[in-house]
Amino acid sequence: MTVSLAPAGTKAVPIYVLGTEDVALWAGQQSDRIRTWVDASGFKGGIGAVLMIPDEAGHPEMALVGYGTPASRRRDRFALAASLPKLAPGTYRIESGIEADQIEQETLGWLLACYSFTRYRDSAAEHPTLVTPEGVDPARLSILAEAEFLTRDLINTPASDMGPEDLEAAARALAKQHKAKITVTTGDALLADNFPMIHTVGRASDRAPRLIDLTWGSRGPKITLVGKGVCFDTGGLNIKPGSSMGLMKKDMGGAANVLGLAHMIMASGLDVRLRVLIPAVENAVSGNSFRPQDILTSRKGLTVEINNTDAEGRLVLADALTYGSEGKPDLIVSMATLTGAARVAVGPDLAPYYTDDDVVATSLDLSARRMADPVWRMPFHDPYEAMIEPGIADLDNAPKGGFAGSITAALFLRRFVSEHDRYIHFDIYGWQPSAAPGRPKGGALQGARALFESLPVILDL
Repeated sequence: MTVSLAPAGTKAVPIYVLGTEDVALWAGQQSDRIRTWVDASGFKGGIGAVLMIPDEAGHPEMALVGYGTPASRRRDRFALAASLPKLAPGTYRIESGIEADQIEQETLGWLLACYSFTRYRDSAAEHPTLVTPEGVDPARLSILAEAEFLTRDLINTPASDMGPEDLEAAARALAKQHKAKITVTTGDALLADNFPMIHTVGRASDRAPRLIDLTWGSRGPKITLVGKGVCFDTGGLNIKPGSSMGLMKKDMGGAANVLGLAHMIMASGLDVRLRVLIPAVENAVSGNSFRPQDILTSRKGLTVEINNTDAEGRLVLADALTYGSEGKPDLIVSMATLTGAARVAVGPDLAPYYTDDDVVATSLDLSARRMADPVWRMPFHDPYEAMIEPGIADLDNAPKGGFAGSITAALFLRRFVSEHDRYIHFDIYGWQPSAAPGRPKGGALQGARALFESLPVILDL
């Protein structure tokens, strides 16, 4: 799905963006006809309020869009986008009311609000078009919106049409679009090539597990993105209850997010050597499912005691992280819908991340605010290392007790990268549970825009 802004200078209906405190002052500066129209309408400037004002011939002369109060705008990161459902189809330009430091964010929100998931039902509405505001790079914002739409489409697609082979097809399509290289290791070839835990998790499904390996770029620092591609998670033999299984089509949200981020990097032509690794599996139940109390040997040689087959994401990521680390990247990033503990800690809206590098964290936090992509730093808390050491094996995939679940999962993953690697781990939700301005209910990109914006600082580009 593509989306774009109209070129500057396109004929358009002017929009006046008014906060609740601005309406009376603005109306008092207008003609008697316009002031009377505004007063009669009851327009108060709340977020999402829209008032079309016709000229004397009845044609649209201007539109007023509510911008709420400063406090309400802090709750809605794309406040302008709340008006789109009430604006008639057509072309508009922002005449006034948005500060220069907010114009890019609000323009991006407008584009993101134009998303529709139409694979199974033609539900696409005709959205109003915005003229490119002054100081905004339309190509850049289109790339960001396309990346988000790619991620949303992948997550929103049910597992019946988004199994490991379908995720591979999506990666191949992205590679073809950007002239990237791609190789895929499938089925028993995973054992031959020493990816034992990816094979173990995915072997019970009739859809073969695989490791997708996409590379792009010939110069600059190396960045490796590793995305969890569990296309559906039953929980394995520790099977999930129905209430917990209902959203498991989104358990490949980490893979969808790294593909969205990869699109941003490649479409923008960043001077980096990019690698994307996606272990794509279905955690199913059959006679050859892996079992609680099994002990697996990873690609790195570390042994892992299985205390819950529903903690499978960290297993497939471990082999992929080891492989990625062998390439000695300048930065390695994992993104995964990994733990419910992260949701308990920060809810669905924040993307918690882990890093030992303060420069990375500072850059990410600043970029997150600029990009309206909220993140929250969590600790690699070394004293909890003992919680992931069961004694019978090197590592435990599901420590007992339930404490610090997101942290212990992150510590588990850190064991599989080189101690010299700059490493960031995102434990994302990948889902918007209820509609908000610019963010329809469904699959969501989280943390990727913030990371993309911070790469020039992190990698000294």
